[in-house]
Amino acid sequence: MSGPLSRIAAALERMSPAPMPAPDLDAAEAFVWHVAPDRLDPVAQVSRIPFDLLLGIDRARDTLLANTLQFARGLPANNALLWGARGMGKSSLVKAVHAEALARAPDCRLRLVEIQREDLPSIQRLLRHLRGAAQRVILFCDDLSFSHDDQHYKSLKAVLDGGIEGRPENVLFYATSNRRHLMPRDMIENERATAISPSEATEEKVSLSDRFGLWLGFHPCGQDEYLAMIDGYCAAWGVDVPETRLRAEAIEWAATRGGRSGRVAWQFFCDLAGREGRRLEGVA
Repeated sequence: MSGPLSRIAAALERMSPAPMPAPDLDAAEAFVWHVAPDRLDPVAQVSRIPFDLLLGIDRARDTLLANTLQFARGLPANNALLWGARGMGKSSLVKAVHAEALARAPDCRLRLVEIQREDLPSIQRLLRHLRGAAQRVILFCDDLSFSHDDQHYKSLKAVLDGGIEGRPENVLFYATSNRRHLMPRDMIENERATAISPSEATEEKVSLSDRFGLWLGFHPCGQDEYLAMIDGYCAAWGVDVPETRLRAEAIEWAATRGGRSGRVAWQFFCDLAGREGRRLEGVA
């Protein structure tokens, strides 16, 4: 092929790349979905905290685990939206529940696939690869939210409602967000106030969260819960510190961070473990 024709062919291939080969979902227990080109990259070790150490969120933890086990065993289950306070373990819970479900149902071949919010327009292509696979797949989108002119939410309907084809029977969708309705409250109120038909102006976006069968709320933790989280970490990794010192340092750490949360508890414990010369085995 001559030089100009070769360049034209290369340009056309970049514009319309070859379709992705069938993914090997047995290559790992978790994957990350990427585009340009489409691919599922296996994750050798998922960064997560053990299920039993997720304290202060017992109801959400048990509900999501039960839903996940139903799905893993081929029973009906719901898409789940984990919403609420920052740093209270929403994404940690999804990853921990996946591992716990594998431990309790080792033959279920449950896979976790993370998809970025900006890649949601490609979700139909991903679903085509997953439809009919022998594995059960949880699609996971962390920190999901939409701005005023964001159209990505339309792509999400493909996995929540399924369109004419229906959602693949072997696919479930879990998302985390700081917002229950996936868009800022002031934006919702502004659209209602300025629209010609206020009741219709935001219904399409606001009702998106209604398409999740499970709403699991996460709220700021109190001091007792915060200290219990740290005690649990210390016991799990054998960090032995006098109780009075531990309590005083933990409370001071939270004060300097401006609040208490599961994330703040973990950050304090990482600092404490480092000062005590303790390695945190099993945590990526």
